[in-house]
Amino acid sequence: MACFSILTAFPEFFGDFLSTSIVGRAVKNGLLHVDLVNLRDFGKGNYRQIDDYSFGSGGMVLAAPVLKNALDFISGAYPDKPLVVYPSPQGTLLTQEIIETLFHHNQVVIICGHYEGLDERFVERYVDIEVSVGDCVLTGGEIPAMAIVDAVSRLVPGVVGKSEAVENDSFYRGMLDHPHYTRPASWEGMDVPAVLVSGNAADIKKWRRQNAVERTLKRRPDLLSRSGLGGYIEGGFYVVLDSSVCSNFVYTEAELNELTVLCEGYGVTRLLVVAWSPANRDKLLGCVPEENFAKVFLSWGRALEWVKKKEKTEPLCVGLSGAGSKDEAYHWVELKRVLLERKTSVIFYPYAQGEIGFEPDVLMREPQNGRLSVIGNVAAILDRFMGC
Repeated sequence: MACFSILTAFPEFFGDFLSTSIVGRAVKNGLLHVDLVNLRDFGKGNYRQIDDYSFGSGGMVLAAPVLKNALDFISGAYPDKPLVVYPSPQGTLLTQEIIETLFHHNQVVIICGHYEGLDERFVERYVDIEVSVGDCVLTGGEIPAMAIVDAVSRLVPGVVGKSEAVENDSFYRGMLDHPHYTRPASWEGMDVPAVLVSGNAADIKKWRRQNAVERTLKRRPDLLSRSGLGGYIEGGFYVVLDSSVCSNFVYTEAELNELTVLCEGYGVTRLLVVAWSPANRDKLLGCVPEENFAKVFLSWGRALEWVKKKEKTEPLCVGLSGAGSKDEAYHWVELKRVLLERKTSVIFYPYAQGEIGFEPDVLMREPQNGRLSVIGNVAAILDRFMGC
């Protein structure tokens, strides 16, 4: 259950919002709890004054003592210190990542500003996060507060009927949502894409992922830095280990186990290990049985041919540029765009260019200027490209 306290001078603003549609059902079913606290209950004098004139001229500002008394009252109802959120045009842009952070806090207080906002001394001392719903100015914080509650409520199990609907939402995985259609199948000369009425679940899922990628690349390519590519790349995602680069010419069992856990955890299709000699192959097979997640090959060429046969396409091979290299190399965010646009499987070779026994199709700037181990490179690559 998500729990909110909303401090506002206009609690009646929220009546329909908390009793209607999905949010209303969530409140009724006990999945969402929202306390409305009237700021005027803590105002001064007979008129319950909550604001005063701004020093140095200007409009009215909500007073720090009134806000502090109200926050103390709200905090007293919680066993732990609540997270205090202030919607404001000066705040950081509200994102899905912030929404997920709020979802994982047991108690959240939203303070709705009005007029010229809150006394800055109160903001500095008691507000944990200041957020903006966009580069615009609203008459108060009530609408942003409703947006926050609504967005968080969608993450609560049971609020939205199908969890798949939440997972496919825009921004949830860093991508925009795919297009949606309903009856009639033909309208004003425009037809619903044939695949959506085909009844083929696998083809429909593939179409939706492809269109989510195309829409993101066209409308919001800036989102790629926040997106994981798992499920969006057309083919498989492979990582190659080269035993000739290892100082002992073969990886230890502990190293292989760690790399296998990394790759499996991030959804890599297979970990490919190149032995280069029968002796190395035997040592590697002693650590990694052939039927395991890692697959051992005698040469890079054989590994590449195996991927081609499995994927039925020519994979895109990505190497690292090497520290100080002046060769053209992609920044990792830009490389995400390239991987999505190529619509093919990907093989990552986590070694610097001078160590590569083949010519990669593209280069990526080496993480941390070459200061990482191979395991460190693999971890950085997987988190940047496949992390949620």
